[in-house]
Amino acid sequence: MTTMHKNTNESGAALTDPVRYPSGASAPVRTKRAFVLVLLTLFIPGSAQIVAGDRKLGRMALRVTLTVWALAVLTLLIALVNRSLLLSIVTHPVGSLFIIVVLIALALGWAYLFLNTLRIIRPNLLAPGMRPIIAVVLAVATVLASGSLGYLAYVLNVSRNAIGSIFDAGPAIDPVDGRYNFLMMGGDAGDDRTGRRPDSLSVISVDAKTGESAIISVPRNLQNAQFSEGSPMRKIYPDGYNCGDECLINAVNTEVTNNHKDLYPGVADPGAQATLEAVSGTLGITVQAYVLVDMDGFAKLIDAMGGIRIKAGGWVPISGPVTDEANGIHGMPDGWIPAGDQHLDGFHALWYGRSREFVDDYARIARQQCVQQAMLKQLDPGTLLTKFEDIANAGTKVVESNISSAQLGSFVDLALKSKSQPVKRLTIGPPDFDASFSTVPDFDLIHSKVKELLTSEGSPKADDSMVSNNGAVGSNTAGSSTVGSHVAAAGPVRGGLPARTPAGQQPSPSSSDFTPVTTTPDGTPITEELLNGLKAQGDEQGIRDLVATNGQCAPL
Repeated sequence: MTTMHKNTNESGAALTDPVRYPSGASAPVRTKRAFVLVLLTLFIPGSAQIVAGDRKLGRMALRVTLTVWALAVLTLLIALVNRSLLLSIVTHPVGSLFIIVVLIALALGWAYLFLNTLRIIRPNLLAPGMRPIIAVVLAVATVLASGSLGYLAYVLNVSRNAIGSIFDAGPAIDPVDGRYNFLMMGGDAGDDRTGRRPDSLSVISVDAKTGESAIISVPRNLQNAQFSEGSPMRKIYPDGYNCGDECLINAVNTEVTNNHKDLYPGVADPGAQATLEAVSGTLGITVQAYVLVDMDGFAKLIDAMGGIRIKAGGWVPISGPVTDEANGIHGMPDGWIPAGDQHLDGFHALWYGRSREFVDDYARIARQQCVQQAMLKQLDPGTLLTKFEDIANAGTKVVESNISSAQLGSFVDLALKSKSQPVKRLTIGPPDFDASFSTVPDFDLIHSKVKELLTSEGSPKADDSMVSNNGAVGSNTAGSSTVGSHVAAAGPVRGGLPARTPAGQQPSPSSSDFTPVTTTPDGTPITEELLNGLKAQGDEQGIRDLVATNGQCAPL
């Protein structure tokens, strides 16, 4: 009798438990129970099943939850101790695929737990007015939890596909003399060209440990470029790329693509590889990898980012067709980009970086550097989160590289280190060398200045506030001091006209500390109508004087 009485009490207590047996509870208790079960599933998946449903399912789900929490803590520790390792796992083709599969499985499992929680709640027991409210709360919680994991898996898959399209599957590269050197090329792949002609060449050199970086700009019109030792092209041009005035360094890509592909068996882009070797030999350093940006596709990437913001020092023409081939004179401009603060879409950003009418190539180099800086500065987490797919898809159409995808994580980590540090700069042209230097370059001098730039430990470094009006280091920066007889006032420049400083106006000491030129010397506002009027009168020199400062630029 005693045993029977005890079992009856236990059974009665169990049946009156409002969490597991809500039928006997009041309406307010049932409502409160429903909210609690949803919150338990949201914050501790599996716990709702343990307290009110299938305990076997709950225990299995709770084990998974605790395992995920442990892995999250481990991931956080790895991020603090060895961020490069974590990034390498996330960007590795196999590692990223495994993470995507796990995230999808977790998302589906979490969604199933929410559906199971709805069954446990038993909506028919709720007050009629509370049923839609609980349904909405459950749906929102499902989207927040399972939907977030699903979206993260989607983003990783987009990244994985983009990485596979852009980067190489080859072996990792090692630093040389403690540095990674990357060649950045911007070129056009027009219908009348075989392969891309890189009109923008710059080497980004990064210290493999500290992330300290330097940018070395090479003018597209540099003659007699030296191929590095071991380059197949060195056998054809042992004394440099010296086949005449047309043999500028930016023509290497096209010549190799058209005539010497056989020298690079198994190389995906022989022209780009040969250009890398020409830049390596010219600068006297080992450039290990390249990134080639197609300038026509570049506009799509800018648009995907939502545009870029810059401060422009002078007016920049959107050039019309060439009307005088002999003198390189264009017809009436199709438009103008004004001086001052500007928000540029892809089309205008592309023209801002490529236009060289009325100025020289070095003003264009400065603007190209500024556009690159603006992109890096404005590619923040918020922009990536909201426009990630558009940016990734645009990138696959714009960028080509022989950087190994397996090594991408370590380079991303290095880039994060570099972003917070000042950048040293050197331009193989004005203001670091005179404008004629690219026609008859002194390669021993170039090697010396590059070595000085990359090995000077305690030398001043140029950040955005220390870059001269031409976008390269000023006289107080490593690599920009007087370089013998080769530093002089700018003279004639092949492919463009020299930039001129208006009378009485001194060059700005920095790229961010300048006043955009928006008026003529007599105070008349510079307008598109004024500039086009000078063009109609044939006053090319008048336009040059008014737009001479368009090499000044700073990202906003």
